Amino acid sequence: MEMRLRYESKLGLVETERGIKLIKDTFEHELAQALNLERVSAPRFLEVGNGLQDDLAGTQEPVQFRVKHSPHPVEMVHSLAKWKRQALARYGFQPATGLYTDMDAVRKDEAVDETHSNYVDQWDWEKVVLASERNLDYLKETVQRIYGALLHTEAVLSEAFPVLERLLPPEITFIHAQELEDRYPGLAPAERENRAAEELGAYFLIGIGGKLKSGRVHDLRAADYDDWITETGPGRKGLNGDIIVLDQIRGKALELSSMGIRVDKNSLAAQLKVLDLEDRKNLPFHRAILEDRLPLTIGGGIGQSRLCMLLLQKFHIGEVQASIWPRDMRAEYEQYGIIFL
Repeated sequence: MEMRLRYESKLGLVETERGIKLIKDTFEHELAQALNLERVSAPRFLEVGNGLQDDLAGTQEPVQFRVKHSPHPVEMVHSLAKWKRQALARYGFQPATGLYTDMDAVRKDEAVDETHSNYVDQWDWEKVVLASERNLDYLKETVQRIYGALLHTEAVLSEAFPVLERLLPPEITFIHAQELEDRYPGLAPAERENRAAEELGAYFLIGIGGKLKSGRVHDLRAADYDDWITETGPGRKGLNGDIIVLDQIRGKALELSSMGIRVDKNSLAAQLKVLDLEDRKNLPFHRAILEDRLPLTIGGGIGQSRLCMLLLQKFHIGEVQASIWPRDMRAEYEQYGIIFL
């Protein structure tokens, strides 16, 4: 509670809304330029049974409903990880080009707190790659381009609102989940991320989803989008990861993006086997990968509200996002001058 007592928003409600607009306009443009992406329209819900829904490693149940014109139930998207890859094929995107879109999701089972909401908004992006680019060097180069867009957006915002000083470090560090486990063996994964954020300021955590030496995983990842099983070095696996920064207002790590090189037919088959999900091989999306009918890609999602929360130096995501919150949470935060949208 001591942290909350020291917190005071640097912007009022109207200035906050102006800041949100500036961040979204600036970062979207910079991201598209950095990765050579075209904006496309995306669905808010998908029919069940085609394998396109992201099950978030099976940890959350999607919101489901029926429409009059279809016998199949419909689900609100959890993310567009698989839909984007199919869209790249349908639209005929070529290597070194890709797409981005606004993703809006409802996650009814989310445990809401300072950084989690039942409403998720992010920029979802996906890009076609060559087989020769499915490696760590290409992944790291892409991360650096995204981080460059973050730095530019922070600079534009600071110029428009001088009260918001620039807090991001000029460079992003790369570290593997195994290195984090080796460095902090007695800490839980979330605590390791906090310690690393304090030390590094901004880092890309590689290899999320694959088993570490301890036999555990740093965090769960679905079997059918990111490649977390490919060997990438001695004792290292994974062509995916998270962009994590130090949120200096809360004094904790903040994940801004989950991304990675997507599975090819070999890593998909291996990951389905590891997670005992081989029955999915018969779904249209999975069959298309196993039969080389979908392009090789890299992609991810970047949290819009989280980025706004970070750059506007807010304590709670509810200060930059209109959503639903527990009444006691609203009452508690209002005591300290924290006003939700």
